[in-house]
Amino acid sequence: MHDLIRTVLAFSLVLGVLVFIHELGHYLAARWRGVHVEVFSIGFGRPLLRWHDSVGTEWRLCPVPLGGYVRPHGFEGPEDATEEQKAAWQPGRTFHDKPVLSRAIVIMAGPVFNFLLAIVLFTGLFATSGQPHILNQVAQVMPGSAAASAGVEKGDVIVRVGDHTVRDVTDLQSFVSGQADARTTLTVRRNGADQTLPVHIGVAQEQGGDRHGQIGVSFAAEMGKPQSLPHAFVSAIKETWHVSVQTLEGLWQMITGRHSTKDLGGPLRIAQMSGQVAQYGLPSLVSFMALLSINLGLINLFPVPILDGGRLVFYVFEAILGRPVSRRVQEISFQAGFALIAGLFLFSTFNDLSHFGLFQWLASRAGQG
Repeated sequence: MHDLIRTVLAFSLVLGVLVFIHELGHYLAARWRGVHVEVFSIGFGRPLLRWHDSVGTEWRLCPVPLGGYVRPHGFEGPEDATEEQKAAWQPGRTFHDKPVLSRAIVIMAGPVFNFLLAIVLFTGLFATSGQPHILNQVAQVMPGSAAASAGVEKGDVIVRVGDHTVRDVTDLQSFVSGQADARTTLTVRRNGADQTLPVHIGVAQEQGGDRHGQIGVSFAAEMGKPQSLPHAFVSAIKETWHVSVQTLEGLWQMITGRHSTKDLGGPLRIAQMSGQVAQYGLPSLVSFMALLSINLGLINLFPVPILDGGRLVFYVFEAILGRPVSRRVQEISFQAGFALIAGLFLFSTFNDLSHFGLFQWLASRAGQG
């Protein structure tokens, strides 16, 4: 029960902060561009709390913590608005009447604030606790593993796999994952000299039959010293960029089939991981929030019509053509985008349940019956 409470509280905190910052970006940008904001909602469903601020925005706290939204005044265009809505429009403060650049700024601000949040969190973490570094130096060789058979030793630094030069541990793991059952070589740096070792990369079998390569080593990690605030800020920007690039590379590997889509997690996996990292203390939770914030920013920039990135694509075409994209095209695009996001949500949830062993448990129960 204690673990469940911790998981629920950590999940609500993590997702609540990320959603609030994302929507705050939209809100502040709208205010900056002279657009009145009617509603600022954290969560979905019937509001648990609601209040109005001095400028007339209704703030809501809702029970389903899987997102949120900001509703700009006049977000619907003249073609979609009812006569009652048109009559309530405040001249000069509607979203649809603003120039395309102002509308794009309002939409772009949400993902931008997620990246800024990650930079702020990383900066605080590096300034107080230091920046952790995972070295591609072997800390442990698993008995009976591919690395053990190849003669890899503790303290070796893996510099190449075949002809592939290893940049860092993430790069090594990603490359080896796609080399299941391959016969190649490992080049390790030992006592200042490079040695080339023949290796037969091992195979790890996942639920569902997917396979990925592994060599059976763990790596050394070191925690850097706390950095000065300016240094921590620069390091945070670099780390945010590095995580963004690695995330996009991982997604591309899934699309091209080099990496299993079984790794695509959804809200249940996020909830589980939130609870797990919370037990390791505040630094771990802050780091996890920063990583999720980067992912949320990236996802919202994907050119899918229902997401911020999809709307930005429409605005680019509007700026080029000198007129908005036709209503029919937008409607079809939003329907397709909604179907895609719904499909990804269901697929990731299926992955989560598979990861938790639900279907294996059901199969065993059915076999007993």
